[in-house]
Amino acid sequence: MSILANLAHALAERSVRVVDLTHTLSPNFPAIVLQTELGQAAPFRTEEISRYDERGSGWYWNNFTCSEHTGTHFDAPVHWISGRYLPNNATDSIPVEDMMGPACVIDCSKESVLDADFLLTKDFLLRWESEHGQIPERSWVLMRTDWSKKVSDPVAYQNFDEEGQHTPGPSVDAMQFLVFERKVLGFGTETIGTDAGQAFHLRPPHPAHDLLHGAGRYGLQCLNNLDQLPPTGAFIFCAPLKIEQGSGSPLRVLGLVESR
Repeated sequence: MSILANLAHALAERSVRVVDLTHTLSPNFPAIVLQTELGQAAPFRTEEISRYDERGSGWYWNNFTCSEHTGTHFDAPVHWISGRYLPNNATDSIPVEDMMGPACVIDCSKESVLDADFLLTKDFLLRWESEHGQIPERSWVLMRTDWSKKVSDPVAYQNFDEEGQHTPGPSVDAMQFLVFERKVLGFGTETIGTDAGQAFHLRPPHPAHDLLHGAGRYGLQCLNNLDQLPPTGAFIFCAPLKIEQGSGSPLRVLGLVESR
């Protein structure tokens, strides 16, 4: 049997299962909030066109509006100033081969429960590698914090106070290590951004955005069900909408996992 036939057979017999890593996109999903003086992302909204009625007796459909960076979503390099001049940097031009790859899941859930401002460091990643093996080139590194379990409470999920947002994310040295030493395809989180809530205090500020996109790499945010993936061995698909010069896109992220 061919490789693809073997995969189809494995999916059919459930020896490979599909894990949905995506939140339901609805008007209730928390939208990204920036400082009040800055431009803001539109939240997800739907408008019913018809529902088997006088507006269209045989069909149901909706219009929807939202920011490119709404719900579980993809960041393209053009999203950040560091990636604005790169070739093939938008959702309509990035190589389709980059929309899939092996996943390494870094479990920071215990640390994130204890410290909402927890930063994933290079040392943490090296300790993970000592147990699970070196992070392969062109892999997706997914930071598991179990923050997705807070999504039903937008206040807890955003976690703002007078100092701003408090959510876990990567440190500068972690992103330098992943981008330049491990040459990963991208970095994903369960929080509303790939960076920590207080990442504007880091140098450079927002290192996940700055370093990933400056190197032509990608981000995934608002992931779900990372606790259903093993540390290594999963394979993810994360294809954004093909928006002309799109900086990002909501998407359906799927993980393939071998059944044990």
